[in-house]
Amino acid sequence: MAVPKRKVSRSRRGKRRAHQHLVLPSLSPCPRCRSPKRPHRVCPNCGYYKNKSFLKVEEK
Repeated sequence: MAVPKRKVSRSRRGKRRAHQHLVLPSLSPCPRCRSPKRPHRVCPNCGYYKNKSFLKVEEK
């Protein structure tokens, strides 16, 4: 079984993990109500996707 010969330093460990950061989700404006939404998903504000109603959103 492979066992490390030396301790991996904090610097080297950090370099290896440099690409494992969190990324903010991309947002695009809804063409119907202009509120931000995730691409290729139903708008949580108006309930439409590609000019079709998928959710019934109750008005406040």
